[in-house]
Amino acid sequence: MATKPGSAARHGGAGLPGAVLAGAKSRRTRASGETLLGLKRRARRINKALAEQYPYAHAELDFRSPFELVVATVLSAQTTDVLVNQITPALFARYPDARSIAEAEPAELEAIIKPTGFFRAKARNLMALCTKLVDDFDGEVPGRLEDLVKLPGVGRKTANVVLGNAFGVPGLTVDTHFGRLARRFGWTESDDPVRIESDVAELFEPRDWTMLSHRVVFHGRRVCHSRKPACGACAVANWCPSYGEGETDPEKAKKLLKYELAPGQEELLAKLLAETHRAAEIRMESQRRPR
Repeated sequence: MATKPGSAARHGGAGLPGAVLAGAKSRRTRASGETLLGLKRRARRINKALAEQYPYAHAELDFRSPFELVVATVLSAQTTDVLVNQITPALFARYPDARSIAEAEPAELEAIIKPTGFFRAKARNLMALCTKLVDDFDGEVPGRLEDLVKLPGVGRKTANVVLGNAFGVPGLTVDTHFGRLARRFGWTESDDPVRIESDVAELFEPRDWTMLSHRVVFHGRRVCHSRKPACGACAVANWCPSYGEGETDPEKAKKLLKYELAPGQEELLAKLLAETHRAAEIRMESQRRPR
């Protein structure tokens, strides 16, 4: 069933502008010639195939609380989740709550987060964010999108990450991977994250949004790469209008796979498939092993 203009807010995290939602159907139908019903069916087949491919999909930032997740997500800008996960244990041991970061010595905070890049700007954002949390929310991360986006350094993407993964509120996380794949799948034509969010939200039930985000991002990082997607090793090739943009030879495509799907990672993949409930822990263990 299509998400009606304005209804996303009632379901939870999206809170999308009504005019943006209302225009989604006409934009896509004109662009592809595919009916909205046909597009929904194809999109949901892709989601089902990704769910089968990645039953262990999860948030790849390590966190134990909404506070840790919002901080980690701010730090993840223009760097990798793996790198953020390497520095956050020391960060949260030194600064366990919003007040401690708000009152931190900038140079000391910068030294800890320096490996993530842009560390001076990130330190300023974190201190401003935590000051706002202390002043306006008693040091607690709020569970509403309209409050989260008022925090310094927090946009819709970060807000939806926090809502979906720390509060269980449905939300679509439109990062670079999600936007790229949404366009390749024909779910949207747009480069604008808010329009992408509205286009994709119309295709799926809100209850699917958070896990869909994880699956699409997983697929983007492992298979559907920006420069050379591994089309010949893609689980959704049958339903992808962009099939052929990358390597279609199955053997050559396999060599392009990354992370647990990459050749030589069969043991890790088997463990993830066997213990999906421990996926984040297993991933962390694999990253600690010496190379």
